[in-house]
Amino acid sequence: MMIKKTVTVSTLLLLAACAPQAELVKTRTELSDVRTGTRAVESTVQDLQKRLAAAEKRLEAAEKRADAAEELAKNTSNVEKAVADAGARFDQLSTDIQLVQGRLEENNYRISDLAQKIDDRGFKISELAARIDDLDARMKPSAAGVSTPAATAQRPAARVEPSEAYRQAKVDYDKGNFDLALAGFQNYLVQFPDASQADNAQYWAGECHYSLKEFNKAIEAFTRVINTYPKSDKVAGAKLKIGLSYMNEKNNAKAREALNKVIVEHPGSKESEIAKSRLQKIGK
Repeated sequence: MMIKKTVTVSTLLLLAACAPQAELVKTRTELSDVRTGTRAVESTVQDLQKRLAAAEKRLEAAEKRADAAEELAKNTSNVEKAVADAGARFDQLSTDIQLVQGRLEENNYRISDLAQKIDDRGFKISELAARIDDLDARMKPSAAGVSTPAATAQRPAARVEPSEAYRQAKVDYDKGNFDLALAGFQNYLVQFPDASQADNAQYWAGECHYSLKEFNKAIEAFTRVINTYPKSDKVAGAKLKIGLSYMNEKNNAKAREALNKVIVEHPGSKESEIAKSRLQKIGK
């Protein structure tokens, strides 16, 4: 009877050790697959960035041709013919520029989408790494002959992926749930400060304050966009909203300063046009 009991205990200990081992192998395999997929996505992003740079060069060349056509129209003796020729060229160039801009926007969208996928894959890698650490910790007592029942083993709490956290906060904003949206964007910035949508999350946090008429806090949030993410495409919008926030506070001097900065630093942008129209209301 003693021999049978000993065999039974030994068998249970062996099974307890094998279960985490199998799960560890499976988790490491998943981690390897995710890393391989991440490298593939990063390669695609690099390719798109090269294509985007090439498209930008074509756009720049088209704009130079437009400038040359305008100069030709000014200097030619046959003004009517020059105007007609320049008009035809401008029409063609305008079409070319629109096509290039459309491609740029499409590439920017694809790059943003791929960047979020990389964020999610990086998040998954960290989660899998945490699971491996947890499994290693669970295996140590088993190797020492101490059984750790699976039901009592502690696992890391599951978290939402970066893209889903950002999406949910934006959905709340679009629905007008500004308090919920603000909490969501702030939570995103705390959990994923280096993620690809961090600049957007900071900007929309400012928009939440603005919608809640918390203009001082809005100014602080938009200023953080400018200082923390100076290359973000949200910088022009943040500068404009700072000016509008000062307008809402009836601080016309600060509003004029901020709006004029938008016009000078972002000429030709839609934010610049809005800034000009607002300045007309308060005077330059």
